[in-house]
Amino acid sequence: MNTQLDYAKAGVVTEEMRQAVVGEPIDAEQLRERIAAGHAVLPKNIGHSFPDVKAIGRGLKTKVNANLGTSGECKVRELEAKKLEAALKARTDSIMDLSTGGDLSELRRFFLDNSTVMVGAVPIYSIATEMVYKDLPLEKMDPEQLLRHIERQCSEGLDYITVHCGVTQACLKKLENFERIMPCVSRGGSIHIHWMRRNRKENPLYEYFDDLLEIAHKYDVTLSLGDGFRPGTILDATDGAQLEELMTLAELARRAYARGVQAMIEGPGHVALPEIQANVQLQKKLCNGAPFYILGPLPTDVAAGYDHITAAIGGAIAGAAGADFLCYVTPAEHLGLPDTDDVYAGVMATRIAGHIADIAKGLPGAIDVDRRMSECRQKLDWEGMVEAALDPDLVRRRLQVTEDREACSMCGKLCAVKIGRMH
Repeated sequence: MNTQLDYAKAGVVTEEMRQAVVGEPIDAEQLRERIAAGHAVLPKNIGHSFPDVKAIGRGLKTKVNANLGTSGECKVRELEAKKLEAALKARTDSIMDLSTGGDLSELRRFFLDNSTVMVGAVPIYSIATEMVYKDLPLEKMDPEQLLRHIERQCSEGLDYITVHCGVTQACLKKLENFERIMPCVSRGGSIHIHWMRRNRKENPLYEYFDDLLEIAHKYDVTLSLGDGFRPGTILDATDGAQLEELMTLAELARRAYARGVQAMIEGPGHVALPEIQANVQLQKKLCNGAPFYILGPLPTDVAAGYDHITAAIGGAIAGAAGADFLCYVTPAEHLGLPDTDDVYAGVMATRIAGHIADIAKGLPGAIDVDRRMSECRQKLDWEGMVEAALDPDLVRRRLQVTEDREACSMCGKLCAVKIGRMH
């Protein structure tokens, strides 16, 4: 079985590559070249069919992911169905199932069957949830058991998985030498750290990385190499533990590429504004231009309730600096499980950030829609403005025009555009 990376290296343009360049500023052959170089990925499991196939990486539009899923406190599948509908309506490019409550296999099947975009997950959540509900200590997790869980989930059709392979004993030592306010805010990272400390052993996903690659290659599952030591506050950003893990992820990305497995790198969560560009540039340099999946970043820690705005600010700057994939943040971040409105707001805020980044990157055609919007505003073409907007439904609902349709209710007879057209 060949993966998209195998085909790309062999000079073969696949049907999935042709699908993925629809609406992009590059053609299928250019995408093939970028996948072959490790600068782009096309997450699509051989066993998962969905209509909106997308690629992530250099020269492509900045993509957006929406995290969905239950928790132990709220495990209502009907709510997840509504959240999926909201994410797709807001035009997310990807969803991730982060469920930790209820029947996790059934929930994964639901997302895989009903999503029109790629689906990702974090397999360690499933095994950890299963152990917790059986009152088994997390340190009793068996490495073989973990790999079996991962293979089972890949066989179900997941297009990409987050795996915290870079949480190593060497990184833990770095963590001990740096005074962090919040040592670990990654749920997956914390599970691995707990297991490693209790068992005094290396992270099984690092130790048995070749076995993981065999599984990923078998199903053509893209590895999203997770950042277990990502900073949870801007005061902890860009320290020794984070950078040690990044260097480990760079090593693992090279090993994945050699095996024909697609890989992208996950990036930091809370980063002060002056450090965002440097973090992106460092990742691109160390990881040979591998796609960068940014979790935010949030350039301030005090905007609880508005973190979708904070993340959009950080995401726009990160995207402009070269990040390829933005994970949304919702208004519920740090506060609770998001609802349907939170999901929609999170996707839209992140899409805005991605579009701003595409303009800053000089992506061919990115600014064209802004030109159309501006021309419609000058013509007072209200319907044209609706069509050019990122969220046409919202614009149509909010639009209030005067009876003669020559102004909106903000300026009325003193509309600057109307006055300017009188001369």
